[in-house]
Amino acid sequence: MFDADGLSLDPVAAFVEGRHREFRDRVVAFCRDEIGEGHDPETDAAARVRARELVGRMGAAGLFEPIRDGDVRGCLVAREVLAWWSPLADAVFALQGLSATPGLVCGADPGGWVERALTGEAMGAFAMTEWEAGSDVASMTTVAVPDGTGYRLNGGKAFISNAGIADFYVVFASTDPDAGTWGISCFVVPAGADGFEFTGSLVMSAPHPLGEVRFVDCRVSGGALLGDVGTGFKTGMATLDRLRPTVAAAANGMAGRALWEALEHARGREQFGKPLASFQLVQEKLSKSAMELTAGRLLAYRAGWEKDRGAERITIEAAMAKAFSTEAAQRIVDRAVQVLGGRGVLAGHPVDHLYRAVRALRIYEGTTEIQHLIIGGGLVRGP
Repeated sequence: MFDADGLSLDPVAAFVEGRHREFRDRVVAFCRDEIGEGHDPETDAAARVRARELVGRMGAAGLFEPIRDGDVRGCLVAREVLAWWSPLADAVFALQGLSATPGLVCGADPGGWVERALTGEAMGAFAMTEWEAGSDVASMTTVAVPDGTGYRLNGGKAFISNAGIADFYVVFASTDPDAGTWGISCFVVPAGADGFEFTGSLVMSAPHPLGEVRFVDCRVSGGALLGDVGTGFKTGMATLDRLRPTVAAAANGMAGRALWEALEHARGREQFGKPLASFQLVQEKLSKSAMELTAGRLLAYRAGWEKDRGAERITIEAAMAKAFSTEAAQRIVDRAVQVLGGRGVLAGHPVDHLYRAVRALRIYEGTTEIQHLIIGGGLVRGP
């Protein structure tokens, strides 16, 4: 079930075709060559440099092909393997998906940024969240006002991954503040646009590039609009609907690595004259983790399978996968720390790094609480 290159696909074989197994081998080969035994950078500055390097190399290796093809299971495979090896590499893949998919959904590519993102020539960012507008997207205060043949943007975005290093930003702004979500539109804004400002980094416990940006009379052409005016919320939700299961895959990758580390340690570490793995309480921790991980993987690949076979929406399936897998991953990584004891909290140990990296997955692209509202609301409304 487990190996040192990431989890095999055997538990989810019913949902994964041969080409995805071949793609998994390509991603593993990339990780061996480009990541190897090294750990992710421990500082924000170093992570920013490394993220830029990875974008180009991942693009050259063709790892973004599933994003272009709308191949959700391919994206699941990529994120699970990348997260096993490097949470930073996983984040790079995720952000390219989030920044390219809105254009793919709309069938538009202003300035050719989507194509450049998919080849790794440009790094993108997805700018929806604000300090006072997280789960409540309709409360965003960034506005876009018509100005001749284009628009002027004013406002700010917070908690934006790749802020300050991205080449372009997919920005959600209100073109009709009185219309709620129906008044939100979506724009592609190059980092060099007049009136665009990177205002600084936000430092998290895990080294993932994150920051704030502002728009001060930032003018974009009418061609920068993705889709029609007022369809930005729909575009954003369609993007998240397609990519949300991949957050579950990332959680499963991190959890799988943590469980593998715990299992290897338990087999090799002796206490009281026998291996830790022989103690029943340790076996219980490993057992619970293996069950939760397998369940999470099945939920994730089932959601991807539904989308790839033609389902128009997988909102509930995606929400189930994300809510379960990210919460389970937190528990699995925590158990791994407990099994490893002091080694599990040593700076630089993979499990210590995973402990800090996994926490954000329960928040971004919709908190666990929002996922439960989506699931519950769908059940109440019925088919």
